[in-house]
Order: sequence, then C-alpha cells, then structure tokens
Amino acid sequence: MSTSLVLLVSCLVCSTLPLSAKNIPSATTSPSKLKYLLEPPVYAEVVGRRGENVTLPCILKTKPDHYKVKWTKLEPGHVGPENIVMISNAHAFKRHGRLGPRASLRRAHNMDASLQLGRLQLRDGGKYRCELINDIEDESVVVTLRIEGVVFPYQSPKGRYRMTFHEAEVACEEQDGMLASYEQLYRAWTEGLDWCKAGWLQDGSVRYPIISPRPACGAQSRPGIRSYSPKDKNKDRFDAFCFTSLTAGSVFYIAGAFSLEEARRACSRRSAELALVGQLYAAWRFRSYDRCDGGWLRDGSVRFPIGTPRARCGGIHEPGVRSFGFPNNMSHLYGAYCYR
Repeated sequence: MSTSLVLLVSCLVCSTLPLSAKNIPSATTSPSKLKYLLEPPVYAEVVGRRGENVTLPCILKTKPDHYKVKWTKLEPGHVGPENIVMISNAHAFKRHGRLGPRASLRRAHNMDASLQLGRLQLRDGGKYRCELINDIEDESVVVTLRIEGVVFPYQSPKGRYRMTFHEAEVACEEQDGMLASYEQLYRAWTEGLDWCKAGWLQDGSVRYPIISPRPACGAQSRPGIRSYSPKDKNKDRFDAFCFTSLTAGSVFYIAGAFSLEEARRACSRRSAELALVGQLYAAWRFRSYDRCDGGWLRDGSVRFPIGTPRARCGGIHEPGVRSFGFPNNMSHLYGAYCYR
C-alpha cells in the first residue's frame, strides 16, 4: 500500500473512530497524582508474540509501611469476580486464575513489582492493572499487552455466511486462532486488509474492512471499517475474522497431485500433519513463507502463501494467502501443506 494511501486512510478515520481506537496512551494512571507508584511511560505498550515471555512494568517510588500489590487482567463487559493474576507483598506472593501458573514477579530490585508472563497465549492480550493497596491510599497504573499476530478471514466449508457467533468462535479455534477483536481488525486494515465479506468479531459485532471502495462492498465512498447493526449471536450467520500469532512449529510443502486423504498420508509419512489455516497464515506473516503452489489444508481448503506478488501466482498485486476455496476432496490436483 502506498504512503499516500496510508495517509489518506489515517485522515479519513481520525474523526470517526471511538476514543478507544485513537492514538491514546495505552498505559494510564488514576486521575490523582501518584504517591507510591511510578507512572509508566506515555504511549507505553508491551508487545509479544505467542510463546514468548514479556514483562509488564510496575515500579514503586516509595513504600508504605503495610501494603500489597495486586495484578488484575481487565476484561470489559466481564460479569463475575475480577480476573486476578497475582497478589504480593514485601515477603511473599500468591498466583491466581488461568494466568497465575505462567506469572511471576521480576523483582529486579526492592522497588520492582513488575509482572512477568511466560509462554504467551493468544488470549493474554489486553489491559492489566497493577494496584497498590494499603487500606488508606490505594492507587494503580494500567499497562497494555498486545499480542503481535495476523488477522485472517475464514468462511465455513459449507459456504458464505453459514456461521453463528458461537460457531465462528469454534471455527477460529479449530484453525489455530481465536475471533479477532475490533482493535486487531483495525490494525490489520491499516496494514492492508481489504475484504468484502462481513465477519463476526470477538465482541459479537459484525464488520468488514475496505481500503478500495467499490459498489459491491457497500454504498460508502471512503475507506473504513464497515459495521452492521447489532446481530443475534444465536441466529444470524456470517463469516469470521480470526486472529493468530507465531507458532512453535514450521510449515512445509510436499509437491504432488493428491486427494485430501492422500495429502494427509503424505504429511504423516513425514511425521507431520496437514497444516491449519492459521498455521499457514502465521508462516506467511512471521517466516515470510512464499510458495506459488496450491496445497491442501486440514479443513479441506486449498491455499498458497505469497510474500512477493508476481503475475503467475494469482495475479493480485498485494502479498497474502490465496485461496481456491473448498474443492472436491477427491480432486487429484494439489500438493500438501504440512505442519511439524
């Protein structure tokens, strides 16, 4: 995407996005001046890929006589007990919840209450609150953790617009991903994602990203994220926008003219499995995987990843993962993309 288009896109959306999507600090503090905690750097954002380790900063500038520090993952719209990760004081700490087993305190010095998260998972992204509690003057800072990844559109093997919200959730998980958030879709749009089919997002909304407006993709004449009116998660049916990140294994191609079952056996002979859609997208995004050959994937689709566009590889000018859809699985026309 050219520089001029990026600038145009940025200007068009700046006046219409909700505040949460604008360039606001991702590390925030309570309105009053902090007495005990050191304010994080403005616009600080901790970024990590799946499987990596990260540190969320929280530094004390002075200590009250008696205190504890509580780390919590903030989840907008969550009903029920808060998602506590860890509670500590000057002498001990206790882990809590789903994140607890992978959490520890950095303790680089005696004023350091920073949280370390190991072996990042896709759902770890979001806002985390470090709260100092001393029963008199509680205060907190909030730090954002962003999982670096790639958004990909996904359609049911049964055809376009066949999935309820809950079916879309399952479909993304089956392809080594999760439903994308609005923020993840927005970032993907700024990086070039243009898709003229609507899909479910993590918050239950239905949207699609357009860079090059055209009559078939809505009446609006400007680039942007198109939004549908609120939909029934149990009845309405659309495609999905999934999100995935770096994988521990690698994708490789086996040339041949296989049926789907023959492709499965070809991978098995190499001590591998047919790759999932999310694994192919991750290989394309993070390992610059480029292969101009259609190959079977585990869901029965045929795709190929292109990092350097060229005329004989789909004829599309942008990098991406090309799709032949879901051919007859007895077709003896394609190779196999395996994951090991």
